[in-house]
Amino acid sequence: MRIRLRSITIVSGLAAAVLLIGTYVANAATTTATVNSISATGVGASIGTVTFDDSVGGLVITPKLSGLPPGNHGFHIHEKGDCGPGMNEGKPAPGFAAGGHYDPAKTKKHLGPLSLVGHRGDLPVLVVDSQGNATTAVTAPHLSVEQIRGRSIMIHAGGDNYSDSPKPLGGGGARIACGVIK
Repeated sequence: MRIRLRSITIVSGLAAAVLLIGTYVANAATTTATVNSISATGVGASIGTVTFDDSVGGLVITPKLSGLPPGNHGFHIHEKGDCGPGMNEGKPAPGFAAGGHYDPAKTKKHLGPLSLVGHRGDLPVLVVDSQGNATTAVTAPHLSVEQIRGRSIMIHAGGDNYSDSPKPLGGGGARIACGVIK
């Protein structure tokens, strides 16, 4: 009888935990961004959307994008919610109105999405298939919807090595697409 009672207690406890976690995820914050191509002259056509969902594992970022160059691309949260051009080295540059990577602790370090001592805006790379589509969700374990509202999501021309060398900010290069996070 004692074993059966203990088993029922354990099963009940596990069921309650699952329900609590399910409730947390079901009530989790969510938001979106419409992503547009960008150039030195301004914001261009929409290439799709990105959805951001809080989860127990961090911020789940789900792209539904098309028309991008195939391959890996630097993918970051930038400080400001403005995808317009800005000045860089005395010339208009695409997406520079968005400022730099989201870095609330002012670390000035590009160390990737798993780091607790680098930019918070560093995300896993965006993978674009041979048809120019990006649909694979990634998770940023140290971010939440609340932290990114009003900022921008940026896609860079090149990949990201999560380091400041040999090139700064992961070597992603030019900014090619951007969306303001609602």
